[in-house]
Amino acid sequence: MERTLLWLFLACLSWGQKVEEIQDYASDLDLFPFDFPDSTGARVARQTNVLQRLEIKPHITEFTVKSTIISRYAFTSVSCTILNRASESREAVFQLQLPSSAFISNFTIIVGEQVYPSRMIAKEKRHGGNKKKNQKTETAENAESDMDIFRVATKLPGKDKAIFLLTYEELLQRRLGFYEYVVSVRPQQLVGKLFVEVNLLEQSGIKHLEVAPLRKAGNGDKGSQSPPVATKIDQTRTTAKIVFKPSIVQQASIDRKGILGDFIIRYDVNREPSVGDVQAMNGFFVHYFAPKDLTPVPKNVVFVIDNSASMLGLKIKQTKDALFTILGDLRNEDHFNIVGFSSRIKVWQQDRLVLATPNNIKDAKKFIHLMSTSGVNSATTRSNCPEDLHDCTNMNGGIQTGAKVLTDFIAKNVNSPKSISLIIFITDGRPTIGETNSSKIVANTKEVNKGQFCLYSIGIGKDVDFKLLERLSVENCGVLWKIPEEEDASLLLKGFYDQIGTPVLSDIEIGYSKRRAAYTTQNVYANYFNGSEIVIAGKLLNTSSSDLHVQVSARTSDKTVLLETDVPVSKNGDILHKEITSAEEGIQENGNYIERLWGYLTIKELLKTRMKSNSVKKREALTDQAKNLSVAYHFLTPVTTLKLEQDMNVQDPLTDISHNPSDESFRELPPVLQEQSRATGSSSKTRKKMKVSISKTSVDGDPHFVVDFPLSNITVCFNIDGEPDDILRLVSDNKHSGVTVNGKLIGAPAPVNGHKKQRTYFSALTILVTKPVRAYIEATPSRVILDSKDRLVLPCDKTATVESQGLLITLNANSNITVTIQDTISFVILFHQYKNPAPFQRNHLGFYIANSKGLSANTHGLLGQFLYTSVKIATSPTSTSSMLSQPDQEEQYLQAHNETASAMLKVKGHVIPVMKKQRKINNGKEQVDCWFVKNNAARLIDGEYKDYLVSHPFDSETPAWLTNELNETVMDSAK
Repeated sequence: MERTLLWLFLACLSWGQKVEEIQDYASDLDLFPFDFPDSTGARVARQTNVLQRLEIKPHITEFTVKSTIISRYAFTSVSCTILNRASESREAVFQLQLPSSAFISNFTIIVGEQVYPSRMIAKEKRHGGNKKKNQKTETAENAESDMDIFRVATKLPGKDKAIFLLTYEELLQRRLGFYEYVVSVRPQQLVGKLFVEVNLLEQSGIKHLEVAPLRKAGNGDKGSQSPPVATKIDQTRTTAKIVFKPSIVQQASIDRKGILGDFIIRYDVNREPSVGDVQAMNGFFVHYFAPKDLTPVPKNVVFVIDNSASMLGLKIKQTKDALFTILGDLRNEDHFNIVGFSSRIKVWQQDRLVLATPNNIKDAKKFIHLMSTSGVNSATTRSNCPEDLHDCTNMNGGIQTGAKVLTDFIAKNVNSPKSISLIIFITDGRPTIGETNSSKIVANTKEVNKGQFCLYSIGIGKDVDFKLLERLSVENCGVLWKIPEEEDASLLLKGFYDQIGTPVLSDIEIGYSKRRAAYTTQNVYANYFNGSEIVIAGKLLNTSSSDLHVQVSARTSDKTVLLETDVPVSKNGDILHKEITSAEEGIQENGNYIERLWGYLTIKELLKTRMKSNSVKKREALTDQAKNLSVAYHFLTPVTTLKLEQDMNVQDPLTDISHNPSDESFRELPPVLQEQSRATGSSSKTRKKMKVSISKTSVDGDPHFVVDFPLSNITVCFNIDGEPDDILRLVSDNKHSGVTVNGKLIGAPAPVNGHKKQRTYFSALTILVTKPVRAYIEATPSRVILDSKDRLVLPCDKTATVESQGLLITLNANSNITVTIQDTISFVILFHQYKNPAPFQRNHLGFYIANSKGLSANTHGLLGQFLYTSVKIATSPTSTSSMLSQPDQEEQYLQAHNETASAMLKVKGHVIPVMKKQRKINNGKEQVDCWFVKNNAARLIDGEYKDYLVSHPFDSETPAWLTNELNETVMDSAK
């Protein structure tokens, strides 16, 4: 009754709205007091009559974003759950804006519990017949914003749900002294569970942190400057956790249609006056160089402005407003000029640049104010545009005129103090008169430039040839900026200029000792602007050396600066590693960020070099290199495509993936999922949760090992007191079944008054399979990664089933995962998660061997070595004495360890003192009586604890000591 009243209240509150909107609100709140009938003969409440005739659209029940930022490199995971309440199939659409600089690294769809992973494959060479068509679509669809649109549609069966999982990575750029992380929160409806969490780690310390107001198209950062409602910030010296969790009521107060806007985090870090911050880990390094407190270098700037008829109205007005402000920001030592172009070209000051004196600025503002968009200004240079055609754009002529004025000035002042020369080129269209061939325009600009200035392009609106503008900028050490049609051009133009308005260094070159570093990304830069940052990554060589020699040379306005030092990368790496392992889970899971950052930057650089190359052979070689790296790091780039698994019905593509639109046409349309048969796509409501079989043979908790010997009806238990970051070999049968299991430990403080100095838990488990095909499964308390034919990343709060090449993975949300290999081997991993953990608790994993039939008799590892072993137990003195094969030695051992022989365990020819204990397994649901072995399982396990340490989670090699022991066992058996 209460829910029905709340439904009616909501309807009254929203009087005058469309019924569909009321229905959406009620769906988000889960307020439906009834189920929509499947047949017309059913008797239903009267209020359903109107809604019953409406098409019930799938609606979003959950939208979550979890991001991890480690030293400016951001990993973002988005999960969107869409429910179809109707009995018939409906189209479900997942759409997300993401930064154009980001690379998508994973995409997965879960329909019901069936998982459809994606595979990153190299893109085949496009045939020329489609190029023009696709290129046109690209320009029209991607000029709206600096954010790309990822959109996927699927036919969702009735009474079922779909979960869309998307991850992407990006390097945050430093602009105007701050890094800015932006995540789009635009579910386009009110959502019952909307959650954004960002975890930040900066080793050098967080200097400034702020959460800006939600930003929508056209509003910039206007209005309140306080964080959005329902935002919580927790910050330490090096870490921060930001959570945005608005209720439906709070969402409605922001935007009733669910278009909340961009959630923005800005921050900066502490810096020391040196060569910069160098971080290293796992054989890779990254160098962040951002000097501060430097004197600005004078600049020579020419503004080349499109004033053709297409700029008429708001565009030219906002451009003029921005230029008025920019001119006022010029410094007294700066030189400048202005060129306007349409069908004709107008130069403010003929053949020269003038100082930015108050009188010159006043005169320049008057010139800009009188600048017309009719295309018939009095001009010093006349094009061949017809008299009756006023909207011609002589882009080449405008650039050539501005470049000649600038290069002539540079030539005349070659002996003057060092200055930096720039062209700022503003247009809203494409060349239509004079030279219109893009390649020739680029070539003409390079020829007149000859490395003397940098060209920065600004495109306004959606009718711009962004590909041409990007080539112009890239070929001339500049950057392309885009201004969407609906944005305030005056604010954005001013913001763009501010980024390059204060040059402080030129001719920057950063080098590293050749014996220590290789495969570095771009290390030579024309200019460095105040508030920005130079980022270089590379591979480390000669790991025996602990230092990296770094040398930085650059020019100020009056001298050359040389900085060099030896950076202790090994020591810094150890410190960084400790900070990562003690941080939030998401940060721990992305500890390989430096290697991925190197891959990210290297691919970007290869694509940029490819764009600049005029050699077909070289372009193909660069493309191949970019393809190989993109596939290796699973990045969606202009040379790769995202393919969903094809074990489903597909129809003509209806969706689009937009990414890096300024490059050549590359987008591949993913398939649309068809409605599946009831046999494979049944309603999630009718599915039964799979019953998981848990065995006693396991390792769980701190970590407590339990080994079951069913033939002997005996259970043995022991502890391993490892160190944080130790990686233990649990199961090893790579030679026969091809299966290896490794576990990584994480540390935690011991409880107060406890007998241990510290606790350790398993923070990650890796199952490696080499037969019949190579694959690995990596599990943490928050996600599961399957990497075989496809790469699949699943959050642990989802329920899903994946079957791939002999592997069956069943994930039960927030509970466990079962991995079955070739139907003969099964492992169960339990997720232990704490909402409010005590200081000595950590989210961790438990590992259970459920089925070992497929493992060979030679299986080893801390658990695996006991699968085919028998044991005996004796509790009386008589039976104990009879078990001693070498009584004197055994007695000496017992006396040395101050043990009594009241209970003895005989295993593998050893007799070991044991004591009775109880252990709880399976989340405390079962209690096991076991015989406990002390001293890190000494004499119970082969060798000692350290023999089971491996170098990395994916190590499957059999150690030499074990190989020798197994060979001896085989020879003894043969005798």
